[in-house]
Amino acid sequence: MLMLAGLLDVGWAIAMKNAEGYTRPGWSIASLVLLAAFVFLLGRALKVLEVGVAYSVWTGIGAAGTFLMGVVLFGESLSAMKLAGIALVLMGIVALKLA
Repeated sequence: MLMLAGLLDVGWAIAMKNAEGYTRPGWSIASLVLLAAFVFLLGRALKVLEVGVAYSVWTGIGAAGTFLMGVVLFGESLSAMKLAGIALVLMGIVALKLA
């Protein structure tokens, strides 16, 4: 559930970008549906996981996934420093899951 919530977070961020300040109704509705879905799943995951670990993993998945989708979908810049930062985020997620 937590991983799916993280992936839905990525979808939400992309939908929110495409909603252009919530001026495009279809993307705006998609954004709000995705928001509700990931909040629901995150809440369910918190029933069995520690809040600090769960929240950190969820935001890490969202941050890394949104960064990569920004590069792929919107042509956002990619640099060695940004890749290093995302690698550190992913290593932090792995470390938290192993702890």
